[in-house]
Amino acid sequence: MEWNHPIMLALRTGVFAAGASLVVYTILSGIRIFVLPRPARVLIFRLVFVNLRRLFDVFALRTSSYEARDRAMAMYAPIALFFMPIVLMGLVLVGFMAIYWALSPLSIVESFKLSGSALFTLGSFTNDAPLLMVFEFSEALLGMILVALLIAYLPTIYSAFTRRETQVQLLEVRAGTPPSPWELIARSYRTGELNDLREFWHDWHVWFAEVEETHTSLAALAFFRSPRPELSWVTAAGVVLDAASLMLSTVDIAREPRAAFCIRSGYLALRQIATFFQVTYDPNPDPDDPISIDRDEFEAACAYLAQTGVPLVADRDQAWRDFRGWRVNYDTVLIALAALTMAPYAPWSSDRSVAALSPRSRWRA
Repeated sequence: MEWNHPIMLALRTGVFAAGASLVVYTILSGIRIFVLPRPARVLIFRLVFVNLRRLFDVFALRTSSYEARDRAMAMYAPIALFFMPIVLMGLVLVGFMAIYWALSPLSIVESFKLSGSALFTLGSFTNDAPLLMVFEFSEALLGMILVALLIAYLPTIYSAFTRRETQVQLLEVRAGTPPSPWELIARSYRTGELNDLREFWHDWHVWFAEVEETHTSLAALAFFRSPRPELSWVTAAGVVLDAASLMLSTVDIAREPRAAFCIRSGYLALRQIATFFQVTYDPNPDPDDPISIDRDEFEAACAYLAQTGVPLVADRDQAWRDFRGWRVNYDTVLIALAALTMAPYAPWSSDRSVAALSPRSRWRA
């Protein structure tokens, strides 16, 4: 059948529309991934990350060594980002191939060669038809733009990663390894800073705000692991939030408002990140709702603090109720994010997440 036969023309019109739609969709997806400074769920991005995560989970399920699992998962986000421009450019190539086939008597193979030559600016296969030349130049320009966007994207994500990890590393000085909220409070007491933590709470208040913005607009950043296997942004967040909750409920010192603001900033940030990854949680929990920490664990933490000399409130029952009232705001999302990121062991967070036993992702496609 001749390429300009009415039936063939109708078919080519449909193919042209499909190819043009694919190109436009890919362009918009690239803009939403690399340029748009707000949370955006992009199907291409999710398919790449979710399917690669399933492959990594297969390995994680077969190893009982956290060190081996951490080494493997450290490559997950970088490899997924490596594939993103390949997938985007592949879709552009297919889209323009369909356009060239629809607008000319070129065969499918010739259309593929023309699209690949234009996209990668090879010049090995060209066509002198004016209309096709317009699309060739457009495809070449689009390919260079996609590469430029990726080049600009990487410094942005690594700058945000560095800011995040600086605070995570500094927390180890106060909270030990693995970090714990009671160790943070005990060390602050021993150094005489227990009544002077305003700047500490302020710094983490700002940190939570930055993490909320970067880990939703640059979603891949959530899966970038700390340089040291025993550290994690998720467990660091949990330690700071639990320490603030203990300070406000259990430690017998003057109430520090910035600790309360730090908790609110923290649970709002974790909730926004959890929402992006479609983690379910109760946005309006009741203070009496159950949490993943039981009374015995709370009493053990109090005993450790009392042993180190930290002044505690006399009414332990009320302290437990107050602590539970703070913790309930972030309990579910903290544990879910620890599972999602396969965070290393830390008490009161990753030690009770799904990742501790079966590292399956909760991130649904």
